[in-house]
Amino acid sequence: MQGSFPIPDPDADLRRALTRHRLLATSLLVGMGALLVGTYAMPPGYWTDMLQAAAKAGVVGGLADWFAVTALFRHPLGIPIPHTAIVPNQKERLGRALGRFVSSHVFTEAEMRRVIARLDLARIIQRFLADPEASRPAAAALARSMPKLVASLEDGRAKRLLVRLLPRIVSGPAGARLVARVLRAFVASGRHQEVFSLAIGQLKVLLTAREEALREAIAARIRAEGGAVIGWLAGARVANRVLAAVNAELEKVEPEDSDLRAAFAVWLSHEIEKLETDPERAEAIGRVLREALAQPSVAAWLMDVWARLRTALIADAARPDGRTVALLTGIFANAGTLLAEDPAARDRLNQAVERVLATLMPSAQAQLSDFIAGVVGNWDAKAAADKIELRVGRDLQYVRMNGTLVGFLAGGVLFALLTAVFGRVAS
Repeated sequence: MQGSFPIPDPDADLRRALTRHRLLATSLLVGMGALLVGTYAMPPGYWTDMLQAAAKAGVVGGLADWFAVTALFRHPLGIPIPHTAIVPNQKERLGRALGRFVSSHVFTEAEMRRVIARLDLARIIQRFLADPEASRPAAAALARSMPKLVASLEDGRAKRLLVRLLPRIVSGPAGARLVARVLRAFVASGRHQEVFSLAIGQLKVLLTAREEALREAIAARIRAEGGAVIGWLAGARVANRVLAAVNAELEKVEPEDSDLRAAFAVWLSHEIEKLETDPERAEAIGRVLREALAQPSVAAWLMDVWARLRTALIADAARPDGRTVALLTGIFANAGTLLAEDPAARDRLNQAVERVLATLMPSAQAQLSDFIAGVVGNWDAKAAADKIELRVGRDLQYVRMNGTLVGFLAGGVLFALLTAVFGRVAS
């Protein structure tokens, strides 16, 4: 059978210090009592009477302070004198008072702002976000929680949310800015030229497939305008020349450095600028987007996109090396870079934290006060008195010693003054 080991007392050092100081204060009081008794064996005279009066006052002062200190934590000599054992009997009231004091004078808005200013929370957050080793576990934890979040969002609720939010996002200037931002990224990546090339290629395929029909249409137009003879003589020739000219122009457009391509890029840049600066154009784009989103086919497409996105997100978020973790890590890194390079952003973050904490402060103060009062109120009466005495009892023993010494000095001075005024003092 394994032997049991005693649990070390965490307050052992405090307990030994209290015992030592209590013994010192008691010894001083006992010594003062011995001095008082000794004065009765001394030859009578002025100095003996003064010493005796001083010793009496010292004993009374020491006893009074012993009584006061003891009455805080227990009944003196075990006698249930009224208004003694104050801490055990009044621990609920003391707990409430302590809670109110801490919440009103320690945990204050001014102190909170001072601590935040000293800590610079924005700098701490920036260092955390800029460190991949620190931010990646946070990104992984956030990614693991996303499937539960997505799974808790029902498809019907997601549809209603999309239906409400998307029209607001794309309405007016917001939608125009979004389209302009997408087009700028499109132009910056050179994808607009790919679209242009695709359009030219499709046009050439269409002209090749419809060449005979176009030739007949041109010839018929010439006959209608110039008569049957002109149409018979020149219709086919003009149609061929027109189609040849169109194909030649399309061939000129196809190279990467063609003038039409450059003109298309300039036109697209102007249109993007109009989207960002022209309110009428922004309103028109917003109206078109709202009308498009109102179409049932577009709503069905959005729900299909949501379903695919949801499935892919749930599957990817579970992988430590998935795109979700990488994306969140990148977002954290970008946020850290922004905070590192933009002092104004750090100031805004600190101010935002201060505003949030200031808003929560009244509720937090009330909860802290109730918490402290509850903790102290739930303490065992003897344990509460013991905890408090161990932490302040040593200083209270100095109160006892000071009471004994101050009483001794006050008694001697008072004896000298009274004797000087009245000539004698009753013993």
